[in-house]
This record gives sequence, structure tokens and C-alpha cells, in this order.
Amino acid sequence: MISFRYHLVSLISVFLAIALGIVIGTTQLNGAVLDGLRDQVDGLSDDKRALEGRSQTLQSQLSEGDSFGEAVAPVLVADTLPGATVLVVLTADVDAGVVDRTTTLIEAAGATVAGTLQLLPEYSDPQVARDLQNYATSEGVPPGIQLPVTDDAAVLVGALLGDVLMNPSDGIEPPDPTATTTVLAALSSLGVLSVESPEVVGADYAIMITAAALEGDDAAERNRALAALAEALDSAGRGAVVAGDAQSAAATGLVGVIRADAGLANAVSTVDNVNVAAGRVATVLALSAERVGISGKYGTGEDTQPVPPLDQ
Repeated sequence: MISFRYHLVSLISVFLAIALGIVIGTTQLNGAVLDGLRDQVDGLSDDKRALEGRSQTLQSQLSEGDSFGEAVAPVLVADTLPGATVLVVLTADVDAGVVDRTTTLIEAAGATVAGTLQLLPEYSDPQVARDLQNYATSEGVPPGIQLPVTDDAAVLVGALLGDVLMNPSDGIEPPDPTATTTVLAALSSLGVLSVESPEVVGADYAIMITAAALEGDDAAERNRALAALAEALDSAGRGAVVAGDAQSAAATGLVGVIRADAGLANAVSTVDNVNVAAGRVATVLALSAERVGISGKYGTGEDTQPVPPLDQ
């Protein structure tokens, strides 16, 4: 007779056989899998080393190309802005080296820097707009300045700065130095800008240097305020250029916002690679093109030219 012990022994034997088969099969399989994984890791390591080498080579070529650009830049822009004055406005935390190299190139073009202003984050802050509007419509504004009839703080302050900073393109009297000092002092006291140069005098042209893209729910409003200033400086003087890096040409970057607005893009030139020598050359040449009424999009982004026409 088949006893319970027989069934138990049989079941135990079956489970032991299954377990032994799994162990043997897994051991064989693991060996093949591990060998395959080791081959893949070795291949990926080789690919990584190859890509690192290629990256280093490209970076070296890029650095050499930029060094060459730095060397020939003064020659390319020489005498393109003879006797002109250029206002430099920084709209973000821009690398000091970019600013220094840009101003050096402005001087190489035969122009002088009329002054340098740093816009603080509060300038474009929607929470500060009412304070700016109150000042622009107050008796603290120097007499004789005609501002547009609007309650838009960005438009009002942009027009005010354009009036006291830019030399009119029609040859009318340049800004009153006292009015310039008064307005800049008032806006400095409101904490929206700072003067970064010993003096600020009337300018024929303006360069706004920016960087990166804005983030947050108020990015659109902030960009609108900065774009309004660019438009005002361009309209009040002989032309303006907004120059930034590749990130600034994104949808929430100042360069990108201006390019997306057909009207602004036809009035204000933009550059999306001011962080390299070629972009700084394009920035200065763009001012020269503005002198004859040509505005364009320059740099490496979509639908751009490397540099403005050289025969201006």
C-alpha cells in the first residue's frame, strides 16, 4: 500500500529536483548574462572615452576659434561707428568679461561708451510697477519731458529713460544733463537700477546686454517691461540692439520675446551669442546697420544671420 510517508517523500523529491534544476539552469544562464553585460559595459566605456576625447577636441577647436575671433574683431569693426556714443544697459547678471569685451569693441569701432546702467530685478517686477507709475506721473519728473498718455508703468518709465538718455536722431537738442542725473537718482532711490559708470551722458545708440531666460509666473510681465525699454531707447535714439546668449533666445528670454514680436523685431536688432567673439562683432555691426535703418536677427539661432551686412 502507498502510505502517506511515500507521498511525502515523493513530493519532497519532486521539489528538490525542481530546485536543483533551477539552480543549475540559473547558474548557466547567469554566466551567459554576466558575460553579455560585461561586454556591454566594456563597449559603453569605450564609447564614453571616445565621446570625451571628441568633446575635448571640439572644445579646443572652439576655444581656438574664439581666440582668433577676439584677435580679428577690432579690425572687423574698425571705424564702423565713428564719433558715436553708445549707452550700455545690463538687464541681468551678465558676465563681467562679456561686458568688458563688448565695451572694448565699441571703442575699437570709433565710438565711446556714454555710460553703463544695471537694471535690478525690481525694474521689471510687477509689484513695483505702481511705484514707477507714481514717479513717472509726479512733479518729480524734470520739466519739459513729454510722456505718453498711459497708465502702463513699463511704457512710461521706458519713455522717460529714452528721453533723458538718448540723443534724438533728428538733431534736436541732446538730453539735459541735469534731467539725466535727476531721473537716474530717483530711479536708483526706488531700487530699480544702479549707475555703473562715473557719468552718463546722451547716447546715439543703446546696447542692452542680457543673459539666460526668465522663470516664474511673472516672466511674461518682466520681459514685457524690458522689451518696452528696448523699444523706447531705439525710438528715442538712432537705434538699439539687444544682445544675449543662446538661452536668452528661448521663449521666455528677452531676445526670444523681441524676435517673437514682429513689430519689435523690425525695429530692434537682436544677437543671441554675445558670449563669444563673433556675437560681439555682430552686436557692434548691428549698431552700424541701425544707423541706416536696418534691423535684424543675428547669431546662431533659427532664422538668423551670422553677422549684419558688412557694406553699411
